[in-house]
Amino acid sequence: MKKIIALVTIVGVSACAKQPDQIAAADIGNNEYRGYSCKQLAETEVKYQQALTNLSAQQKSAASGDAWGVFLLGLPISSMSGSDKETAIAVTKGHLQSIELEKIRKSCG
Repeated sequence: MKKIIALVTIVGVSACAKQPDQIAAADIGNNEYRGYSCKQLAETEVKYQQALTNLSAQQKSAASGDAWGVFLLGLPISSMSGSDKETAIAVTKGHLQSIELEKIRKSCG
């Protein structure tokens, strides 16, 4: 019985939603924003920053829900219900990283 509980706990913990700051940026590529002006880059950056803020709040809630679910039931309830926003956060961070690199390349202020 103890082995089963330990196994369920290990599986549950490994499937938990990550905190937003633990999620790495996805590789978007170098050409996504080449045709953008500095103004367009700044406007797009604001849009993605806002999206990241919203996604991060949702992800923190999912991570908290998973922690409680694993503690109480042995299951990462939020991740299982689709509340985990890890992929969306990784892609959004990738866009922000791409925008930042293009701003540097264009010497935007």
